[in-house]
Amino acid sequence: AAFAAWPALYATSFSEFYIAMILTLGALILRPVSITFRSKLEASAWRRTWDWAFFIAGLVPSLIFGVAFGNLFLGAPFQFDEALRVDYQGGFFDLLGPFPILCGLVSVAMLAMQGGAWLALKTDGMVGERARGAAISAAGALVALFTFGGVWIAFGIDGYVIQSPIDPSLPSNPLVKTVIRESGAWLRNYGIHPWLAAAPVLGYAGSLLAAALLRAKRDLAAFIASSLSVAGVIATAGFSLFPFLLPSSTDPRSSLTVWDASSSPTTLFIMLIGVVVFLPLIVAYTSWVFYVLRGKVSAKEIEGDAEGHY
Repeated sequence: AAFAAWPALYATSFSEFYIAMILTLGALILRPVSITFRSKLEASAWRRTWDWAFFIAGLVPSLIFGVAFGNLFLGAPFQFDEALRVDYQGGFFDLLGPFPILCGLVSVAMLAMQGGAWLALKTDGMVGERARGAAISAAGALVALFTFGGVWIAFGIDGYVIQSPIDPSLPSNPLVKTVIRESGAWLRNYGIHPWLAAAPVLGYAGSLLAAALLRAKRDLAAFIASSLSVAGVIATAGFSLFPFLLPSSTDPRSSLTVWDASSSPTTLFIMLIGVVVFLPLIVAYTSWVFYVLRGKVSAKEIEGDAEGHY
């Protein structure tokens, strides 16, 4: 869902778009490279350098994706003309405002909690203890940042409301609808469908339960609770934004909704066939990989593998 913000970035100057892509893709590529190169030399300085490279490679995408998602709540400064040509009036660095940065920190804390819980599940000894402590701290940070962001959304940021009727059978044209900005509108869906409140409740409960279970060293249960928390936090943002995908801060009617940005029924049907065929294969392969890699990685196994990447 975070990639919904990339059309706005693409509408900026090419240099700014390339900056965003280089930061994100470069960081993602650096992760496997840092693991491989870390084991090439025994020197501690060499290994620390690649450890930091691995850390940065995980931090940057987590932060950037959260920042992109945060900008969806503010709206991007773009609009369509009558020929549906997009005009973007901002820049990439304009997207790095206080609220998007807060959302980036929520993303970092959320993924740090999840990664720490997974590492605690898969390791023992000192590494497992450090991962457990880091995950507990990240869970606490997530609760605090998630709360701060919710209060900010409720009282400090105007949401978007569609006032005109929506006919999904009509051709996609964002300019045929009427959209207004309204205080507290991002919470409107929760008033219409109270059951949606299960998402933020799951976000809170999962993180708090994960921290408690990690303290009790029940790592598998903690990882499951952390996963539920991640699902709850992401679903909260999605439920709040629906039906908007990319709101416009300069011309609200140009905002892209799920109906404006959807493909044709034929394309969606072809994609459904692809999902039906390939999703079971992906699930089967991924399940097999996790089965092969089951169990903890112990210090004894690492010490006995002189040619490993440790």
